[in-house]
Amino acid sequence: MEVSTQTTKLWVFGYGSLCWHPGFEFSNQQLGFIRGFSRKFYQGNNSHRGTREKPGRVATLIEEDEATTWGMAFELVGEMALKYLEQRECTLGGYRTLITMFYPRNGTMTPFPALLYIATPGNSQWLGPAPLHEMASQVTECSGESGHNAEYVIRLADFVRDNLPEVYDEHLFTLESLVRLRMKEKNIELAQLLTKKNSATQQPLDQQQGQEQHPAAENGAEVRRDSFQYQSRVAPKKLLCLKV
Repeated sequence: MEVSTQTTKLWVFGYGSLCWHPGFEFSNQQLGFIRGFSRKFYQGNNSHRGTREKPGRVATLIEEDEATTWGMAFELVGEMALKYLEQRECTLGGYRTLITMFYPRNGTMTPFPALLYIATPGNSQWLGPAPLHEMASQVTECSGESGHNAEYVIRLADFVRDNLPEVYDEHLFTLESLVRLRMKEKNIELAQLLTKKNSATQQPLDQQQGQEQHPAAENGAEVRRDSFQYQSRVAPKKLLCLKV
């Protein structure tokens, strides 16, 4: 897919960790949904939230005619944003790309095409469906380079509750409840699992006005641009010619 430098804006739809940790530069973000897919924790992960010996579970999308999945769309800025996503989602995550229609929640923007990363049963990290109580047990036992698998599930559920209170995601919320129950059974404190890599999108959008700096930077901590800590908001720019 060629992206014109004159007329086309490239957007990516986040429905997992991209919602609360984009990790790339973007000029705009919009809450909204896509149609024809449901969010499921069927994809394994042996880098970000698990290891090869103990892979974690992360979200992917399953085609389902009547389903909708809510999340956050980001307008990408610059060539490095797309390269970062290809490394994070495709090389390490095992996802492939699709283009789908995104429907903004704000009621003023018309629907527009967005890039979508989706895992399918053909990739090497695919785990597939399992009873939710088994998924919860697996999640509470796994961690990777980006943190504990339980953090991934809980932060995603918190994002939906905080920013989309009208949305009920049964699969996500049931898994989160079971993960919290397993943690309680194992005497695992939530604070022990949560990293301090909070991004501005972890707060409800109506509380983000004027926040241009990453929370870690406010305390003098270094924020690496190649990690999930990095997020910035910049003035809209034209994209370079990119290929997906």
